[in-house]
Amino acid sequence: MDIHEAIAISQERLAGEGATMHDLLGHLRDRISPVLIGEQEWEHLLARAGTLPITMGAQPFGFELPLHDSRPRADFGVSLASGNRSGAFFEERARHDPADHTAAAVRRLFRSMEAADSPLRAIVGRKLMLEYDIGSGGDGDPQPGMFLRPNERMIFGGAGQQHDVGVVVDGLVACHGLEPSAAERSNAERVYLTQPEDTRLDSFGLFPSRARTIRLAIMGFAGQRDVRSFLEGIAWPGNIATVETVLARFGERTHIVRTGVNVDVQADGIGPTLGLTPIVKQRYAAASRVWIDGLTDWQPVLEALRHEDRVVPEKVAALAGWVSQPTILFGRTGRFVLLRGIHHIKLVIAGDRVEQIKAYVYMVLSGAIAP
Repeated sequence: MDIHEAIAISQERLAGEGATMHDLLGHLRDRISPVLIGEQEWEHLLARAGTLPITMGAQPFGFELPLHDSRPRADFGVSLASGNRSGAFFEERARHDPADHTAAAVRRLFRSMEAADSPLRAIVGRKLMLEYDIGSGGDGDPQPGMFLRPNERMIFGGAGQQHDVGVVVDGLVACHGLEPSAAERSNAERVYLTQPEDTRLDSFGLFPSRARTIRLAIMGFAGQRDVRSFLEGIAWPGNIATVETVLARFGERTHIVRTGVNVDVQADGIGPTLGLTPIVKQRYAAASRVWIDGLTDWQPVLEALRHEDRVVPEKVAALAGWVSQPTILFGRTGRFVLLRGIHHIKLVIAGDRVEQIKAYVYMVLSGAIAP
């Protein structure tokens, strides 16, 4: 059974409960430390989760946890795909509520993915991820950020895939009803063309409620020299010496095998904020189960984080227990296996310092198959 079949079976079983993600998170609440998500913060999360179908529990969902902020806040992320129950929920909502801009964007994206010989689907497949600003959001109800990953045709540095980059950028922009920008696309392609050969463009993100930016996540930098050369090549306007200092001190605390870099692409160039993701074990894998197979050992990174000035030690301690063995849960429609882990940790550099430190953690329910 491949992962798509497993998701379909799990969604079918979850759908039998006729509930929302509010109900699921309510059951999982006692498994998450109040140091990470507090009582009031849970109420905000549950309010948002109550608008989403419980079938989303069959694909990775999780939280963005600010480790630099003593307040127990969190943002909420969910996954869906064209052709499955969660995707159908958004399409139905778009038909019945034209004012729902997120549902409309998802529906437009699905139409692009489902078109005959779709170039977008050939690169990213049918999946996407939504990230709801809850703990970090301001006033009102901002639209969630949308992320696409090249799951079907990976985009490797030095492989001449700048056209693929343009296809994904244009697809993200178009589904939100925005006008395409040749300058924006050109800058994204320039970032790709500057990547070293042994890196890959891991994801594309757009935040419709913020100033227009395309967030590119590039994974696999082998060392400080590659990072410096890349940042110089894309004319990043920030302080490269600060980036090198951060990488050097992490390198002194633990063995960093690879580094991920997040950059913000705009029509007028590259944004000044930079994200760094230290990896202590290679995450590349051909299998589609990479997000649950635990190829990354995060404990050395967490230990290194304890020494950062801005980090809240209690949060790092609480996060250390997040990765656990699969757990059997019992529901009205059968047994489920709960998996959870850390997807990545990001240090956000602005100016001459680390401004933010964030952990991105996931959970996923899989319907247990009887032997």
